[in-house]
Amino acid sequence: MAVDRLAVDRPRQEQRTPVRDDLVERLDASVRERVRREGVDPQREALVVRRIAEDVVRDHDQLSLTGAVAPIADDEAMVGELLARVSGFGPLQPFLDDPEVEEVWINSPERVFIARRGRHELTNLRLDAAQVDELVERMLKSSGRRLDISTPFVDAMLPEGHRLHVVLEGITRGFTAVNIRKFLLRAHRLSDLVALGSLTPQAAAFLEASVRAGMNILVAGGTQAGKTTMLNCLAAAVPGGERVVSAEEVFELRFNHPDWVAMQTRQAGLEQTGAIVLRDLVKEALRMRPSRILVGEVRAAECLDLLLALNSGLPGMCTLHANSAREALVKMCTLPLLAGDNSQ
Repeated sequence: MAVDRLAVDRPRQEQRTPVRDDLVERLDASVRERVRREGVDPQREALVVRRIAEDVVRDHDQLSLTGAVAPIADDEAMVGELLARVSGFGPLQPFLDDPEVEEVWINSPERVFIARRGRHELTNLRLDAAQVDELVERMLKSSGRRLDISTPFVDAMLPEGHRLHVVLEGITRGFTAVNIRKFLLRAHRLSDLVALGSLTPQAAAFLEASVRAGMNILVAGGTQAGKTTMLNCLAAAVPGGERVVSAEEVFELRFNHPDWVAMQTRQAGLEQTGAIVLRDLVKEALRMRPSRILVGEVRAAECLDLLLALNSGLPGMCTLHANSAREALVKMCTLPLLAGDNSQ
């Protein structure tokens, strides 16, 4: 795939200078001091942090009238930067806020990429190893998941619903690799896919009728093909009188249903115990009186448990990486072999 060099949009940002960097650092320290003094949780109370940042910038602006300090060229831009530093994810926040950016990944601190409209772009953002480590720690803080030598990679969900994947240095060569896949839900129902041109009206009507009839549905495709979006739209067609139970590695499904229980996996603790894998969740879902079961993505031994559930009269839907419908069915027949000996 072609790679474009991205020039970061500077009209909305002030040029970086040593004087401005020093000003930002001083204002950042003032905001953090007030956040600590008021006992504010920066990630859970972003609106309070914004109020504090606005107060700090306003106070600085008043002081600049006396000539004691340099004025700020753009107060709103400064508030946004302070909010990103304290409550957001620092230099990555503009990319996360940009609705056109689909994915952000860090190959090394000096090479930060984004995906926009399906094309890879190398940004001119340059970090250092300490900044990457601090960003990863802040991202994982809200997820309840951890990253260390015993667990060198992790999947987690950011507060905005974006999916985070991190591989620790040692598994990767010389740096910590970070990938943030933004969940841009542009379609909520099958009719939305028709409006976007992704489905014909006839195909949407057929799929909705299949869901209402309780047919088992397997959504197959490659990475970033829209499998989760399609599954969301299909799930939105489930009749309101049915009870839906879903199982995912990380919460990604988002649809409105009056009787829906969502579950996600859990990694092992420090003692390497307490892990909850997707296979456990599929088994547990069967004990929750479901009318329909959804599995976010089938990729391993959980396929056996899902097939057993679907062949017991319980309708379900799932996603699967495959190149075609035929290969998806072949894969569904092969994956149960990964379950190994199930005599227990």
